[in-house]
Amino acid sequence: MSSEAAGSAENGSHGHGKDGIGKLMLGALGVVFGDIGTSPLYALRETFIGHHRLPVDPSHIFGIISLIFWTMMLIVSVKYVGVILRADNRGEGGTIALQALLMRNGHGRRWAPWVVVLGILATALFFGESIITPAISVLSAVEGLTVVEAKLQPLVLPISISIIVGLFLIQAFGTSRVGALFGPITLVYFLTLAGLGIYNIIAYPQILSALSPHHAILFFRSDGLLAFLALSSVVLAVTGAEALYADMGHFGRNPIRLSWMTIVMPALMLCYLGQGALLIGDPTAIRNPFFLLAPEEFRLPLVILATMATVIASQAVISGAFSITRQAVQLGYLPRLRILHTSARTQGQIYIPFINWTLLVLVILLVLGFETSSNLAAAYGISVTGTMFISTCMVGIMILYVWRWNRWLAALFIGTFLIIDAAYFAANLTKIPDGGWFPLLVGLIAFTLLTTWARGRYLMQQRLTESAMPMEVFIKSASRTATRVPGTAVFMTSSPQGVPHALLHNLKHNKVLHERILILTVVIDEIPFIDLEDRIEVFDLGENFYRMILRYGFMQQPDVPATLKIVENCGPQIRMMDTSFFLARQTLLPSERPGMAIWREKLFAWMLRNAESAMEFFKLPTNRVVELGSQVEI
Repeated sequence: MSSEAAGSAENGSHGHGKDGIGKLMLGALGVVFGDIGTSPLYALRETFIGHHRLPVDPSHIFGIISLIFWTMMLIVSVKYVGVILRADNRGEGGTIALQALLMRNGHGRRWAPWVVVLGILATALFFGESIITPAISVLSAVEGLTVVEAKLQPLVLPISISIIVGLFLIQAFGTSRVGALFGPITLVYFLTLAGLGIYNIIAYPQILSALSPHHAILFFRSDGLLAFLALSSVVLAVTGAEALYADMGHFGRNPIRLSWMTIVMPALMLCYLGQGALLIGDPTAIRNPFFLLAPEEFRLPLVILATMATVIASQAVISGAFSITRQAVQLGYLPRLRILHTSARTQGQIYIPFINWTLLVLVILLVLGFETSSNLAAAYGISVTGTMFISTCMVGIMILYVWRWNRWLAALFIGTFLIIDAAYFAANLTKIPDGGWFPLLVGLIAFTLLTTWARGRYLMQQRLTESAMPMEVFIKSASRTATRVPGTAVFMTSSPQGVPHALLHNLKHNKVLHERILILTVVIDEIPFIDLEDRIEVFDLGENFYRMILRYGFMQQPDVPATLKIVENCGPQIRMMDTSFFLARQTLLPSERPGMAIWREKLFAWMLRNAESAMEFFKLPTNRVVELGSQVEI
């Protein structure tokens, strides 16, 4: 994100007041619209020669183009741009931000547990999508080489894998420098789509009538089952629509809306209409209608431009995976992971090595396993349509219980889009045997990990709280008997009640207490950013004992030493050279106690052992940290 200051919820921006609308729109083109912008490479082709084949004749071409247009209008323009972009959490968007916003307004409400489940499901499905997107995007672009020269077919896989490997290798260096080129390149790409579309529409201008909804209706009336199955490929035209909402915090609501309405959607529809016009004149062009839009001498430059666009789209998805992982860690759905900041100026520029290398391995395996973008298209739709359906459910709860729309208007909106999203999702379920199983498998694994960690943390904190000594009793007893030594001791604990186990163990083994004792709890709130003046709470417990709570937003990285240096209301200024940090490292003992299945307890124990240390995560000075172990049964 561009700053820590909370943006205006009114206009959906987040600290972008100094950036002009044009600059933000240009930036949004490269980040927000990269994925949906590369859909013309394969979407129309797959509806005809994918897993549910259609005759390449005028009636079906008109029907499919009409379906694509109205899918864009309803799902992207109406649902996302018109409604969902309003559901910002202090300027931030995305399913985790929406979940946090709903939970902030829904504590104690009957629907609150369902919001948590929906948010975790959407996050799990996103991980499947973030694996498939780089694979299908890069493959579909490089396959354009076979249109230039058929003999280049054996080079498609090696070139695709080389590009993918290079893309993941540069993540550690950050993307702020090359990111400045993303917007201009993507603008050139969209202008090229529009130009190629117009070039082909001129040859058959009647294709413009495909924008009428009656062609889609006729398609369903004459080929009901085929039209329903075609939805599984038509939805590929709107893959990446979720990014409009997820990346709202980067650019603001209005720049995203303007970019979509004035540049992206017109360019995409001109391209699809151009492909339709091309197919009317030459049905054999269905083998790769995108690249055949261009005259022969321009096809190689088009392959290069399309490849650059797919790399940019893949970069946006990878950055999104880093961002959503950090949010999941902060909100307690994943263990602490090593998070590196690659830009001193931009907080959103982060790099998570574990996620990066895991994605690289899985993307390469996917490319090698499926081999062509057509095969991958079967795997693509389920995660996208599943996430869209979940977004509709969550926004439906927002409309009914937070915004409190008129009941009839709310029912009309929610009912319409639940039916639409369910239809697209159901159509994609038919592709499970052909590759749709992959995102479901990834989603199942991710869902298991997310829920196991959240449940395990809850049970562990419950067990620790049960055995904790009341703070008042401890202070009275320890202050009379323990020897006090100079300096400050900071005991970090996840629970704001009771005596931390590390404090008990330190007194038991070392027989001393420091002159000043801070019981420190870091709380991640359900808003993206918390200003510095609202971050620190200090409670004087007497006898030079203090309980301190540091609050951060789920988009912020905790830096405990930096915050402690500015604390003023707990005695003299805290100096790091006189401060020791005491951490408790729990060893989990799986047991038959009710709470979780034994296999999930073992999985949680493994995740706990492999979590990033609190010392690294909270940026504690390595030479000032003492770890004390304890055993916990859950």
